[in-house]
Amino acid sequence: MIYLEKFERKDYFELINSVKSAKDLMQFGGPEFTFPLTEEQIDKTLSDQNRIAFRVAQISNGNTIGHCEIYFKDDSAKLGRILIMDNTQRGKGIGEQMVILLLQFIFENRKERHIELNVFDFNIGAQKCYEKVGFSINPDKKYIREVEGETWTALNMVLDLEEWKNKN
Repeated sequence: MIYLEKFERKDYFELINSVKSAKDLMQFGGPEFTFPLTEEQIDKTLSDQNRIAFRVAQISNGNTIGHCEIYFKDDSAKLGRILIMDNTQRGKGIGEQMVILLLQFIFENRKERHIELNVFDFNIGAQKCYEKVGFSINPDKKYIREVEGETWTALNMVLDLEEWKNKN
């Protein structure tokens, strides 16, 4: 089990240390960051009033297990920068818990009901996680990213928060 708390400067070090390569950084943070991730880059992105960042911690011991963010724009909320820092903790349902906690936060604290996220097409585990929560692929929106000479395609996924809440 996990909980979310406000991501603060004291948490930067763990996040920076968990991103080991330019590819990891693109997969986690998108094109806004350049490798290596720095405190200045984090400061800049978090200075945006429309962005909320969370430290994800284990209830049992309070240890940091991940990071996630919500970005509010044009009456919608975009989930992003969802990262389970410890590779050994991946594939255990933690990502699903993180997304559900983010959706609950939005439902309880905000008016936005259109929720989006982007995920790279090769990240099948993340896609399945998001589909399990209730997201579906939006076939009309894709993004192309260049990473170390490779071309990556990001798929857009959407969820209606009212429908999601009614089902859960």
